[in-house]
Amino acid sequence: MSDSLVSDDAALVRVNGAQLYALRAGALYWPDEETLVVADLHFEKGSSFAVKGVMLPPYDTGATLTRLEALCRDLKPKRVIALGDSFHDGRAEARFAAEDAARLKALTGAHDWLWIAGNHDPAPPPGFGGSVAETWERGGLLLRHEPEAAPQPGEIAGHLHPCAAVRVRGRRLRHRCFVSDGARLILPAFGAYTGGLNVLDEAFHTLFQGHDFHAWMIGGARIVPVKARTLVW
Repeated sequence: MSDSLVSDDAALVRVNGAQLYALRAGALYWPDEETLVVADLHFEKGSSFAVKGVMLPPYDTGATLTRLEALCRDLKPKRVIALGDSFHDGRAEARFAAEDAARLKALTGAHDWLWIAGNHDPAPPPGFGGSVAETWERGGLLLRHEPEAAPQPGEIAGHLHPCAAVRVRGRRLRHRCFVSDGARLILPAFGAYTGGLNVLDEAFHTLFQGHDFHAWMIGGARIVPVKARTLVW
């Protein structure tokens, strides 16, 4: 990683002894393994809603790919791991525009690409390349889609789409975030049409006992680490 990337667009996060970088783009980079990690891409979520009669601009897949291509171009990772829910549903592949399908195949062909199975995509489509696994383990870290409730040192997961809020000068500011207590880490959703769940929600209580964790909030110019006790609903 270049010095400028580290200082402007990333924050160092140590998890179970591993030195990782939370990127302002919403992805995680592990320099020692030359590995880029993204979570919850939710490709073709917009078209899935359209099928149900809820009309959204049909550009989410293209926008997500553009951000992913930029990261791969800048970091040149050896490996890319997508932590599940990469495809919004089992028919997402059929709704891909030809141009977007070609872009995704180019990405999977240029890197050692691993799709982690998620609850939206327990069987990611094989037509885009890459390999599929339930989990991936290396160097004290265990990558999966959905975090386990019991203590899991070294767990890296997605699924919950974490966000955090703070109050600054009377204003409430809410942003996507990474959340970690040093033992485990949960990534924000990377996809263009993905909401967020406040890290003070009950869903996080079984993962981070008490308030002994930090949220790395993704701001417009940098990532800001915030102690849990200063967060608001």
